[in-house]
Amino acid sequence: MSAVLLRASHKTAINASMKSTLATIAALLASTSALAQDQTAKGDYDAAQAIAEQVERIETLDYGENGIQAVLVHSLTAGFKARAAQETGILKGRSVLVKDNIETEEWATTAGSLALRYNFTKRDAPLIANIRRSGGVILGKTNLSEWANIRSNDSTSGWSAVGGLTRNPHAIDRNSCGSSSGSGAAVAAGFAWGAIGTETNGSITCPASVNGVVGFKPSVGVVSRTHIVPISSTQDTAGPMTQTVHDAALLLTAMAGEDPSDSVTLTAQNRTNYAEGLRDYSLQGVRIGVMRNQIGNRDDVRAVFEQSLTDLERAGAVLVDIEFDLNTQVFEDSFTVLLFELREEMGEYLSSIPEIQGQATPRSLADLIAFNEANADAEMRWFDQGIFEVAERTTDREAYEKARESAVRIAGEETLDALLADNQVEFLVAPTRGPAWVSDLVIGDNFNGSIGFGSPAAIAGYPHLTVPMGAIEGLPVGISFFGAKWDDHKVLKLGAAYEKARTAKLPVPSFKRWEPAQRPSALTLREPVSENR
Repeated sequence: MSAVLLRASHKTAINASMKSTLATIAALLASTSALAQDQTAKGDYDAAQAIAEQVERIETLDYGENGIQAVLVHSLTAGFKARAAQETGILKGRSVLVKDNIETEEWATTAGSLALRYNFTKRDAPLIANIRRSGGVILGKTNLSEWANIRSNDSTSGWSAVGGLTRNPHAIDRNSCGSSSGSGAAVAAGFAWGAIGTETNGSITCPASVNGVVGFKPSVGVVSRTHIVPISSTQDTAGPMTQTVHDAALLLTAMAGEDPSDSVTLTAQNRTNYAEGLRDYSLQGVRIGVMRNQIGNRDDVRAVFEQSLTDLERAGAVLVDIEFDLNTQVFEDSFTVLLFELREEMGEYLSSIPEIQGQATPRSLADLIAFNEANADAEMRWFDQGIFEVAERTTDREAYEKARESAVRIAGEETLDALLADNQVEFLVAPTRGPAWVSDLVIGDNFNGSIGFGSPAAIAGYPHLTVPMGAIEGLPVGISFFGAKWDDHKVLKLGAAYEKARTAKLPVPSFKRWEPAQRPSALTLREPVSENR
């Protein structure tokens, strides 16, 4: 089933006047979230009207030849649900889009693969049930990097056989990163108030950064993983993606909760209303470690980051420069963990789903490998399934347990805990990623691996918040904040304080291909040449 067929009941052609409306839509996006917060404070926020406008944007900007391709399916009754939920819980009818590796009772959960295109489990993941109880309206499902980008080393982020390639709203020829590609792009495009992503290592924070939105990867255990297509129980978590830190904190509050089926949630500490106290948090005297070796090799990223540091200092923060190189053994050990847990936990998940109507039901990773081989034209035109194949052969439990102990220890105790304690800082800060690269299905992704410090938090299960810090040639870049395990609320307070202190002008989506900004040419800047010289 192609993305076009999956969307058929919702699709409308991009109308002839689309180009003339892009500038207006972009301007509206710049102030939408702030306006919604102001309306909520006054008690006159109209959730149903907001959803009507969001659906119109989806049908205008997401579909068609140059559409963003972020939303796989959206509800036709969300407006009615929003009106009914207007006075319910903390979300009061706000719309939430959901990454398509998380189960919702309305729609199939595909993980982007044709092997699960009819996977109608008719179950809500506990985090989805929590959102509904809190007054949230599930607006639809978003595209993702197929299998959350764990199938191949040669993949293109944002592509799945079900949904095609998600585009970056700021420049539609640029990548939306992954694997929560559709969620990040959808929030940037104003298709929903918020969205849910999932992360094993970078899959919330990278899409948030390159799409110019807020993304929060909570401590592993704050949010249930039950009924989410898995990679690794050691590292997997869901998290919010929104326009502001306040909105991310509000959505996290709705998502979070204990789940007897996910034992790590029973150990979580400091679970609270994460939106409380954000407005009044002061940076005065707060010590923040600056990860100097993780700024990377791009002068333009460094310049934007330095401006953010200046903003933090101006607001009263005490910055402490840290020179640190990560023990790279952590990457080898973490990869072993991902391979072993993928094979085991994918099998457990597939064994839990109902029989799929119309095609064979995969029950193991081996079944998925066989499906891809049998459907290679659709599934493996652009990249292989090399990681799947290695994972299927990764069966040494003793080696896995040794690798897991090592990875978590290096990333947590020997890196994040040590950096915080040895430098007497409460938080760490670094750029999240560089600007979005050009999407290329033939060549694959083009990451700049010198930028960022997200892996330790991902591997150890610690909180990681990315907040927009500015732009490079119109392309968004984010700043990352890290804290100790279970310090999620503190990290969100820090991010909200940075938002208030930020002086950079943030870009708005253009919904067009990237073009360089017009600048005076070198000839116009030079003095006239005299014939007497």
